[in-house]
Amino acid sequence: MKHLHLVPAGTTIDFVGKKIMFFAFSVVLILASLGLFGTKGLNYGIDFKGGIMMEVRTKSGPADIGQLRDQLGGLGLGEVSIQEFGEPEEVLIRIQRQEGDEKAQQRAVLAVKDVLKDSVEYRRTEFVGPKVSEELFMDGVMAVSFAIAAILVYIWFRFEWQFGMGAVIALIHDVISTIGIFALLGMEFNLSTVAAILTIAGYSINDTVVVYDRVRENLRKYKKMELPELLNKSVNETLSRTVMTSVTTLLALLALYILGGEVIRGFSFAMIWGILIGTYSSICLAVPILTYFAIRRGDEEEDENSEIEKVEGEGTA
Repeated sequence: MKHLHLVPAGTTIDFVGKKIMFFAFSVVLILASLGLFGTKGLNYGIDFKGGIMMEVRTKSGPADIGQLRDQLGGLGLGEVSIQEFGEPEEVLIRIQRQEGDEKAQQRAVLAVKDVLKDSVEYRRTEFVGPKVSEELFMDGVMAVSFAIAAILVYIWFRFEWQFGMGAVIALIHDVISTIGIFALLGMEFNLSTVAAILTIAGYSINDTVVVYDRVRENLRKYKKMELPELLNKSVNETLSRTVMTSVTTLLALLALYILGGEVIRGFSFAMIWGILIGTYSSICLAVPILTYFAIRRGDEEEDENSEIEKVEGEGTA
């Protein structure tokens, strides 16, 4: 691994020079995501729209998901989701919220038990009401909003407000595009997806901080270098690390997506998309957008005391 380089040393890609193309792509992506959210909407899971969750364990060996689906599909309970999780005998049954009061939900549970009888062990039965669902949804929205606000404050204090704005724009871009891809594909949007979005925000900001750290170092080091050239140099210097981190993380997430089962498939998919879009936004949005801000390069005292500039002026990289 010591000599493995996914990005050749000395790479000089002009990311900042292509910023208009990146910005245009991102604007289209954001508008499309908002349009899909507004017209098609999200396929909310039981967490957000209410319903019944039953956890059962089959007594006669590994669960036959197809047979269970046939047995419960004819009950007229609306959307019934059957997922294997944990051991092969463990099954999670999710039923959409029934019209009516709590008695209607109880009747649905009894209907399921009449079909399955004693072939399974009933481990857990939960009802998620509309009020709880609404509270969970609002909690999810606030969690994402507070996380982005906290990241803005953190970046502001660590660097300058201009860096904070760049990081937050990239984060909002990642969150909205993730919602858009879920709306496009009709994948279930539940609390696991919210957890994935928060994880994506953390991953994306970690990538952005690495690049911003190099930008700050180079701002102090190359005080006379043109800003676009300096930003390109910073991105290229950290590109190998960024790509290597993203690829290794993607390998782990692909394994989870393929082998992890249906229960975490939505979470894994959101993370895979988040890694891809987060890496893109860190390199192609968060850094080029700094060209539109006036960024300080250190005070005069630093200029007088610094010897680095003189060394770099002689051609040392």
